[in-house]
Amino acid sequence: MRSASLALLGLVVLGMGFGAADAENVRPTSPRLPNAAPRPFSVGERLTYNAKVNFLHVGTGVMTVVGIDTVRGHTTFHTSFDVHGRMLFYSVNDHYESWFDTLTMASLRYKQDIDEGSYERERTFEMYPDRQTFSENGKPEEPGVALPLDDGSFIYFVRTLDLGLGQSYEFNRYFRPDRNPVKLTVLRKERIKVPAGEFDAIVVRPAIKTKGIFSESGNAEIWFSDDSLRLMLRMKSGLPFGTLQLELKNIDRGGL
Repeated sequence: MRSASLALLGLVVLGMGFGAADAENVRPTSPRLPNAAPRPFSVGERLTYNAKVNFLHVGTGVMTVVGIDTVRGHTTFHTSFDVHGRMLFYSVNDHYESWFDTLTMASLRYKQDIDEGSYERERTFEMYPDRQTFSENGKPEEPGVALPLDDGSFIYFVRTLDLGLGQSYEFNRYFRPDRNPVKLTVLRKERIKVPAGEFDAIVVRPAIKTKGIFSESGNAEIWFSDDSLRLMLRMKSGLPFGTLQLELKNIDRGGL
């Protein structure tokens, strides 16, 4: 169940990875990220998801753009992801927070508060893009990347991209360099129905250097709305004990 709960982070898995956005680190051609353009999300946006394993409802996930903060002089989006669920006698209550630059999308801070069964862990990562390092819980800095992304910020990064049908992309932007590159393949377009409504969707497959649900040998798929908002509508992945599926239940666009 621990893998299932971490899967609720969308393109996210605890310890998954992405790396730098310059042309040398993105192949074949990076989807366009217009730094000065308005983002498809804003403060107050709140997306609520149902989580199922096979056909059993096991919990909920909530992604929120909490506000605009300042981290070491950088103006940042502050986002959160909360996961609450129960499967048999196993409960999950996880909380994740990300702070990423409003202009470059580079992550500057990432917090995890994990409470899953008997397992509890709190970690705070500080990222320093200018010197390409990061630190965990105040420990000495380790090598990082130029424009880092964390587990939470990556889903917002993907929402800003102009994805081409049939294209495959590689990003070296995860703050842990050994987890790069993250591969993203645009599979198809289709119309789907989720609890929040019926949408035209674009389906992508992530592949990451991890043993989690987005491993390179896995078959995870993510459905984004095929419009300017790029809302994450559905995520599905195979697990050892069944299929995990996350579906959008409610949309609150905040100030928009």
